[in-house]
Amino acid sequence: MITLAALQMKSESGDVAANLARIEAAAKEAATKGASLLMTPELGITGYGGGEVVSGLAEPADGPIVQRLKAISSETGVAIIAGFAERDGEAVYNSAVYVDGDAAPVVYRKSHLYGDYERDLFAAAEPATHLFKHRGVTCGMLICYDVEFPENVRRLAQAGADAVLVPTALPAGWSGTFIADHMIQTRAFENQVFVAYINHCGSDERFSFAGLSRIAAPDGNLLASGGPRDEALMLVKIDPAAFNISKAENTYLSDLNRYAR
Repeated sequence: MITLAALQMKSESGDVAANLARIEAAAKEAATKGASLLMTPELGITGYGGGEVVSGLAEPADGPIVQRLKAISSETGVAIIAGFAERDGEAVYNSAVYVDGDAAPVVYRKSHLYGDYERDLFAAAEPATHLFKHRGVTCGMLICYDVEFPENVRRLAQAGADAVLVPTALPAGWSGTFIADHMIQTRAFENQVFVAYINHCGSDERFSFAGLSRIAAPDGNLLASGGPRDEALMLVKIDPAAFNISKAENTYLSDLNRYAR
């Protein structure tokens, strides 16, 4: 069992130092409340809507951004998941990194890019399963649009994930509201996993964000939700054993093999 802190955040577009400072403050607050892991939004370190400014801030996975995140994690005792623009040679990826003190970072690259805006800035990665253990809980990462394809969550669940952690940049509007209010709980229930979907709030030069961060349990119930406008630090217990009855009654994963043709 772990306590997850999730920061629905208003990023400052193009201001890496300010966004790292906001994440540091949240990590310190999370530590005082007993959390061992802090989640933040998609591209939260660079801001989402800055266009070429975002890709211009791209760094390798061992660059100063990730090193600073590792230092914050070491200083606070809180592991961090944060979204950043990752450069690997000529390619730039929309990535999320998990850091836990001095341990080797785990990087996930977004596979399903949303719209011309993202496709003009980033390379699409192949769908990948990167699981890591956080204090005994098996976690996997996706980013935003990835979670809207059920195969991605199912792949992680079949690989043994207890929790699927999804930094996002969900825009305001009817479709974003539907995703937050219906899809996230459905993904959790149909795979019997926790799904944490953590968004920006406010707006930048290109986008207005929905807020509406959601953390859903394997039985489909919401454990926490963010409002439509303001920053919020949500804390929840992630305890896979507490949902053993739900897993026993809703045997989707085992029945996949039973009825495979």
